[in-house]
Amino acid sequence: MSHDVLIGEDAGQVRILTLNRPGARNALSGELNAALLEALDAADADDSVRALVLTGADPAFCAGLDLKQAAAEGAAFFRRFETGNCINRVAEVRKPVVGAVNGAAFTGGLEIALGCDFLVASERAVFADTHVRVGVLPGGGLTARLPRVVGQAAARRMSMTGEVVDAARAERLGLVTEVVPHGALLDRALELATAAAEVPPAPMAALKHMYGEVSGLGPALAAEIDLARRHRTDLAGLEERRVQVLRRNRDQIPG
Repeated sequence: MSHDVLIGEDAGQVRILTLNRPGARNALSGELNAALLEALDAADADDSVRALVLTGADPAFCAGLDLKQAAAEGAAFFRRFETGNCINRVAEVRKPVVGAVNGAAFTGGLEIALGCDFLVASERAVFADTHVRVGVLPGGGLTARLPRVVGQAAARRMSMTGEVVDAARAERLGLVTEVVPHGALLDRALELATAAAEVPPAPMAALKHMYGEVSGLGPALAAEIDLARRHRTDLAGLEERRVQVLRRNRDQIPG
């Protein structure tokens, strides 16, 4: 199962999904969003798949939403993600998902990474939350998940400043579980996913559910979505201002 924008391949009972828009730093276009949604649904329904590895084609993991496409399409672009959002779907997969972060994981890309069960990072990996800098609010679980991983203060610092966190600091913060040489990343992620795949599916699905319930993620995720929606409603013209910000900045976007 492969698309131009997404590569899927199996290694035993592990399915490796690779975001494949390297020229755009694997930014989430409408097409990539749809392809990843389809791939996650298919992997979840396939009994021969017991674990997943999610990574990006070098040089990036995922730069977040495709701001160039968003600037060109305006509000229509964001409506695509309201009907089906791959960012949220990553965390809903019933099977273990190992994130292999090979480069930049920014904003929506950081949210995708946070939806994985745990992360292994290349020494080249960098992380940042730039939502508010481009005039948007998190809606993919960032404010629910990031503080649980790195702590409230570090999460607020990342979101409020947009600063870039390198792989070594990400490991110290607990954002990633391990940093490995770039060339060893996929092998290490596959090794860990293969170990997880040895667990029978029923207890693994139950374990994932328990982690979500015990940590109180459900209410926090719902609160983020509700607050983001109310913010959009309360601030007249937010959508128009958001698009204007994107259009002003589109020529400065890497890739």
